[in-house]
Amino acid sequence: MYSYEERIRAVKLYIKHGKRTGPTIRQLGYPTKNSLKGWYREYERNRDLQVVYTRSRVKYTAEQIQVAVQHYLDHDQCIASTLKALGYPCRDLLTRWIDELHPQLRRRMVGRAPNVQHPPETKNAAVVELCTRTTNALTVAESVGVCRPTLYNWKNQLLGREASASMKRRQASQTTPKPKDLTELEQQVALLERDIRRLQLEHDLLKKANELLKKGLGVAP
Repeated sequence: MYSYEERIRAVKLYIKHGKRTGPTIRQLGYPTKNSLKGWYREYERNRDLQVVYTRSRVKYTAEQIQVAVQHYLDHDQCIASTLKALGYPCRDLLTRWIDELHPQLRRRMVGRAPNVQHPPETKNAAVVELCTRTTNALTVAESVGVCRPTLYNWKNQLLGREASASMKRRQASQTTPKPKDLTELEQQVALLERDIRRLQLEHDLLKKANELLKKGLGVAP
C-alpha cells in the first residue's frame, strides 16, 4: 500500500513528464502503469487523492505468483524490472511473495539487487560504455552485473540527467550505393567520433570527481 505522499508525488511527476508512464516509473521505481493511470484519473476527477488508499483485492493464480517471483530471480533481483515487464502486481505484494517463497532473501527490497558496493572505476567505465555503446543499454548493464535502471542512475549521478545516454548514429543514404572507399572512410569517422566521445566523457567524470573531492576538503570553487 502506498502512502498519500507517495501517490501524489507520482501523479505530479507523471504530469510533469507529459503523462508518460515510462519515465515516471523509472525515476520513482514504482508503481505499475495501471496503478499510476488510476491515480491520475482519480486526481483529474477530484483534483486530489484520497488520504486513505483503498484497492480492490485482485486474485492472482499460483502460476502468476511463480512467474513473477521467477522473473525477479532471473533478472538481477530487480523489482522495478519485474513490475515493468509483467505489469503486475504492486511492489508490496511482490515483496511478500518473494519473502514467502524465498525467505532466505528476506531483506529490505527497494527494487534492485542487494546493495553491492561497486568501485568508482567500475561505475565510470560502465557509464562511458553506456554513452558510447553500439549495443543496447541492457547488454551494458548485464556486463557489469546490475539492472538497467541502476546503470541509468549511475549516469545521472555522475554526468547529470541532461547528458545524453547514447551517441546519435549517422543515417546512411539508401538512394544510391556508395563506393567501398567512402564506406570505409565513414566507418573510420564513426570510430574516431566514438573515441572522442569516450575521451570527453572520461574528462567530464574526472572533472566531476575532482569537484567532489574539493568539496569534501572544504576548498572553495
